[in-house]
Amino acid sequence: MIKKIDIDSSDFVGLFARVADDIAIFSRTFDSKTADDISLFLKVKAVRADLNGINLAGSLVSMNSNGIIMPRESRIESDELGGRNVVYLKDKVNAMGNDILANDRGAIIHKNFGKSSMKAIQDALDVEVIKGDIGGVKTVGSVSVLTPKGMLVTPTAGEEEMKRLSLFFKVPIKQATANFGSIYVGSAMMANSSGVIVGTTTTPIELGRIDEALS
Repeated sequence: MIKKIDIDSSDFVGLFARVADDIAIFSRTFDSKTADDISLFLKVKAVRADLNGINLAGSLVSMNSNGIIMPRESRIESDELGGRNVVYLKDKVNAMGNDILANDRGAIIHKNFGKSSMKAIQDALDVEVIKGDIGGVKTVGSVSVLTPKGMLVTPTAGEEEMKRLSLFFKVPIKQATANFGSIYVGSAMMANSSGVIVGTTTTPIELGRIDEALS
């Protein structure tokens, strides 16, 4: 299922929440009704995080079923984390959701992460971690979406690159845009095995490609 919404008049809805199959992480300042609507549609429990007053959990938080990576100034306290390790990372690269792309098979991270940060990410997520870009974009989480069903990437990713990504993450992969031609599909949507939420300007053709990749 796919649902189109905007949040605070923005169609880049993926900036506002980090979603897995069991939980969705929102900032403490995020609108309660919108959080409830998203959680109901995606069949997850809503978890609140203190993100130093910033309302962009999708940009600042990365996770898989093993761990959660957050900036050092953040805090999350909940009994609904599914036993995940929580790491508060101090690094000059600090938009963890934009700069880390992970599932339970692997993680690709921004090339500028330091060695100690790379090790901390690997330990928390309990997967192989490599540095790289996707389609020439260093903020890998902003131009790609991963669910257990598949992977969506920017059209700037080449054919050989897509094959490598599919093998690394062990999921099928497709290209698409969202929000009327934006390559920043990771920022434009939130997705899990139960559904996809995307910005209102996403076209019918884009919706079809997103549905093919993630449903």
